[in-house]
Amino acid sequence: MAVGSNEREAYFEVNSMLANKPKTKLLVDGGDPGETLRIKSLIGFVDGQTTNPSLIAKNPEVQRLIASGHKLSSEEEQNEYKKIVQIISPLVGDAGVSIEVFADLGTRAEEMLAQGEEMFSWIPNAYVKYPCTREGLRAAQMSVEKSIRVNMTLCFSQEQAAAVYAATKGSKEPVYVSPFVGRLDDRGDDGMDLVRNIKKMYEQGDDHVHVLAASIRTVNHLLCSFALGAELATVPSKVLVEWAATGFPMPNQDFRYKAVDASGKLLKAIPYKELDLNLPWERFDIAHELTTKGIQKFVADYQSTLRRSA
Repeated sequence: MAVGSNEREAYFEVNSMLANKPKTKLLVDGGDPGETLRIKSLIGFVDGQTTNPSLIAKNPEVQRLIASGHKLSSEEEQNEYKKIVQIISPLVGDAGVSIEVFADLGTRAEEMLAQGEEMFSWIPNAYVKYPCTREGLRAAQMSVEKSIRVNMTLCFSQEQAAAVYAATKGSKEPVYVSPFVGRLDDRGDDGMDLVRNIKKMYEQGDDHVHVLAASIRTVNHLLCSFALGAELATVPSKVLVEWAATGFPMPNQDFRYKAVDASGKLLKAIPYKELDLNLPWERFDIAHELTTKGIQKFVADYQSTLRRSA
């Protein structure tokens, strides 16, 4: 069968992209395996995937169930989540699939760990996501002792990232910490500064924690993640589509990040703090209002799919 000129151009463009594949591993931020396949076809690879209760609630199959008037039981929701990540698992590379525990502000570490152990058994390349809270850090500490791979999510401060480092010392596999860039931008702070500051702080460490730039909203965010040397970035499909449409640009020595919000207003710099990674994790101030709001949002999205108990 003859190959059209557009197909040839797409073929050579993707292969050119693979030849210049970024060192930063790219993960799809989403809960739809079909979307993962489309992105893999578009850019030629997908290193991993991140999921959470909000993204699972938006999954087309879950949405069809809800539209038909069927609300899920907690067990059905869990089974849907398991089914989705089991489809995604073989589609992605060695960065794995991050699966988030269902936790509200009152969930204890032991409850998170029980969920984490179950979720970790679903697929061979699982990472269990815990929030950057005191109980989440306790769960992470217990998880690494059981050789469960961990991704610490909803990170909004350098102190939280320092606590993640201290709580997961001794992990046999890389631990991920996920600073949420876009949500910091939303309130006028330069979220990319947090990625920069965490990377700088970890230079004094043992490399067991990898920075996963999250809440990526723009190609500008993505290119800055590359420039800062983030080990990973999790990116919505629409941003990856835009990156592909512009020819897979990469930052060069002249790259300058535009630290502005959606309206063009200059974002406020986040200053670097000198923190001692050798301190016990409990010594760091990990409270952050955006972490609290993030947990509340995930809980609301999860509950939106559930049927009410009688």
